[in-house]
Amino acid sequence: MKFQWALLLGIAFALIVSVFAVINVEPVAVNYLFGEAEWPLILVILGSVLMGGIIVGSVGLFRMYMLKREVRALKKQNRALEEKLAGEEEAREGPPPQIEDIH
Repeated sequence: MKFQWALLLGIAFALIVSVFAVINVEPVAVNYLFGEAEWPLILVILGSVLMGGIIVGSVGLFRMYMLKREVRALKKQNRALEEKLAGEEEAREGPPPQIEDIH
């Protein structure tokens, strides 16, 4: 259900941006570090939205990578602690009792 809400919000956002962009079609001056150019405002808006999406997606992917690394390290640490605990329990119990042969 969470994915469906996210999809609906994404579609609504895309619709709002596209309506806003279509309304603003007159050319505007865009200043670069090395010069200036005239671009239709619709391309400036859509380019800005695209760049924002790329930046947010990159940050999200980086965060997922870091969390996966942390989970892997914690699983390794958990396995080591479980092995240590099993070894301590085994040492505490001692060797299994031996059965005497009665004849």
